Amino acid sequence: MKTLYRQFIAATLCIAVVSLILGFLATNQYYRLVTKERSDGQNVAIAQEIVDTLEHMHQREAGFDAYLQSVARLGYQLYVIGEDGSSHSYGTAFDGLSLPEEAQRVITERTVYHGIQDYAFSNFMFGHFANSLSNTVGVPFTYNDQTYGLFMRPDIKWISADIHMVFAGFVLSIFVVHLLGMIWLARQLTRPIAQLTEATRQIARENYSYPLDIRRDDEIGQLSDSFDLMQRQLQHNDQARRAFVSNVSHDLQSPLQNIQGYAGLLQSAELTESQRLEYAAVIGEESKRLSNLTAQLLLLTSLDQVAYPIRPKRYRLDEQLKTIVRNYRWLMEERDIELSYKLAPLSIRADEELLESVWDNLLTNAIKYNRHGGSIELELTSREGRAIVSCRDTGIGIGEAALPRIFERFFREDEARKSSGSGLGLAIAQEIVALHRGEIEVRSTPGEGSEFTVTLPLPDTPLGGSNA
Repeated sequence: MKTLYRQFIAATLCIAVVSLILGFLATNQYYRLVTKERSDGQNVAIAQEIVDTLEHMHQREAGFDAYLQSVARLGYQLYVIGEDGSSHSYGTAFDGLSLPEEAQRVITERTVYHGIQDYAFSNFMFGHFANSLSNTVGVPFTYNDQTYGLFMRPDIKWISADIHMVFAGFVLSIFVVHLLGMIWLARQLTRPIAQLTEATRQIARENYSYPLDIRRDDEIGQLSDSFDLMQRQLQHNDQARRAFVSNVSHDLQSPLQNIQGYAGLLQSAELTESQRLEYAAVIGEESKRLSNLTAQLLLLTSLDQVAYPIRPKRYRLDEQLKTIVRNYRWLMEERDIELSYKLAPLSIRADEELLESVWDNLLTNAIKYNRHGGSIELELTSREGRAIVSCRDTGIGIGEAALPRIFERFFREDEARKSSGSGLGLAIAQEIVALHRGEIEVRSTPGEGSEFTVTLPLPDTPLGGSNA
């Protein structure tokens, strides 16, 4: 398997090689366009000074040779050729002594030869170090009434030894530093990735508490923070899932055990008719409880989908609330609960069936947990483009510690509530309200009652869901 570390190192080497090639080409281009011409001009000027000195010297052969030898010792290669074909070399000898046609014109036409600038193999800057007569500058001069040509260049031995070593050391040091730096950077990048990889393996084993020791301020640090947040959320979800399964199992097992138990009792031949009716009524109540629980679970599972297919339509919300009130009037009369409502005529665009579950849950809770002879107030108003439904009761209320958890699935505050509900109603109501881009809030005082407030957008505000 090609690890990220190996791929990074391979990419680093490729980049380094390409960088060297591009750097060489760029340097060579600068040499060809700028350095060659400047070097040629400088050497021509030096050669002119040399021949000016020769032409003004005393016309003695010993002085001629001595002067040129002293110039050669200063770091130059010299080659002098006369019109009669005689020639002399001073300093380091050239590899070849054949002159190109352009160089011969120095003597025949007394022109200046620009060999360094026009050297045939000088497209690459290494041609600057060629030890050839073609790679020189040439100027004419007259000595003892005879025309000569002086061909000169800096001593290649002096230049190449220093320049080559400096250039090679410079390139090598850059390459080594670049490679070491990229290796260090690769380790810094791959180490946290390896930790994240191990953390994902631990999550696959359902270990949601694997520690991540990654402290960075870059994108990898952000990824680590997001991963840690995901890990905590998965741990919470796993705990919630286990609690959900436990609660469902318990809430399903209880009515099933009652049904089985009373069904067994009904098989006894010694039962009276009144006992049979009593046991059958218990079985019927437990079956109804089991049916309601499974229906709520199915609805809650459907609402958990990413895009629940709600079916919005425009209808009168006040009329829907009046219908809910009529459906439960018999129960309120049975418990001597007084209900008053103030419903403003409002139209809303929403899923009527889903919202009916919300109002049904709020009203049944207000009745169920109210005191005998208590009251319920139902109000519908509008403000700032939103419909507001509030339901107030004078019941037992909700404790301060339980209030933040009232919308959790299967949460029931006390034994009185556990015996009379599944703990799913308010969770379902919150899911439905959220699906309609609304909010549900609760205020409660133990012993005095509770108030639930639902806020929903009016028709001009778009709804969520796939059919919105």
